[in-house]
Amino acid sequence: MAIVQTDVPITSDRCDQMIQDLVKTYPFCRTEVIGTTVFQRPLRTFVVGSGPRKVIFSAAHHANEWITTLVLLKYGEDLARAILEGGGVFGVPGATLDSSVTIYMVPMVDPDGVDLVTGAIPEGTVPYENAKSMAQNYPAIPFPLGWKANLLGVDLNLNYPAGWLQAREIKFAQGFTRPGPRDYVGRAPLGQLETRAMAGYTEYIDPALVLALHSQGKEIYWQFGSIPVPGARELGEQMAAASGYTLADTPYNSSFAGYKDWFIQEFQKPGYTIEVGQGVNPLPLSQFDEIYQDCLGILTLAALGGAYSAP
Repeated sequence: MAIVQTDVPITSDRCDQMIQDLVKTYPFCRTEVIGTTVFQRPLRTFVVGSGPRKVIFSAAHHANEWITTLVLLKYGEDLARAILEGGGVFGVPGATLDSSVTIYMVPMVDPDGVDLVTGAIPEGTVPYENAKSMAQNYPAIPFPLGWKANLLGVDLNLNYPAGWLQAREIKFAQGFTRPGPRDYVGRAPLGQLETRAMAGYTEYIDPALVLALHSQGKEIYWQFGSIPVPGARELGEQMAAASGYTLADTPYNSSFAGYKDWFIQEFQKPGYTIEVGQGVNPLPLSQFDEIYQDCLGILTLAALGGAYSAP
């Protein structure tokens, strides 16, 4: 029976438990806690593979994009099973992936926000009521389903030091001037425990590539400004072909202060934001199977750094 259940909304507790169950079932995998939120929820990793190439895959920087957590967890389980049982993923033998790459996954970057959106934080509790109070400043955004931020009202994917002042100017001009459900950049870059944990972990791992799953739009963003990154477009084109997604230029108003932006700026290596699925966040679980099939090629190609050629 599968450990990762993809037919019910995810919570931070369920994510944490599934990762620990995966590590028990597949002892060649491992996990660690790279940080905690202000509300003491862990940022837990799942690491699979033992190869020299290192990549970081992340999901759920945004609370109401929690379906991306399930995509990463299921991919991790499918890959671990393929390694154990001699199977494959996206036509690539598990043994090949295991010997080629180590995949460091952070499946839920915003556990506090996810719990608000998926109902693990009950109405009437202090965190819920505080968030509801912040949301009242933005009445056009549905509560809690429109919530993207952490529970301090900071949009985590606008809190990295990569054009943060430009992001602040853009978002303030749009009216996002205080903590709320989305698009508030915070008081300073890396001002949140979650973004500091991600930046520190990335610096420690020094990966060849990062990939951040978001929703929605079926697009792949691969650039930050005019910084040249060798091979980034070519790999992006392969991922687009494998998924049917569009390799796209990031819209200007979303072009700054994201995780992949910071990675490209600091490391000059490929970084990608993948906008999975189509519709209004949170995307329904009825889309999960299609999203997962679309992402299989993206994740596998990103892990390997390009197309696999059988010997």
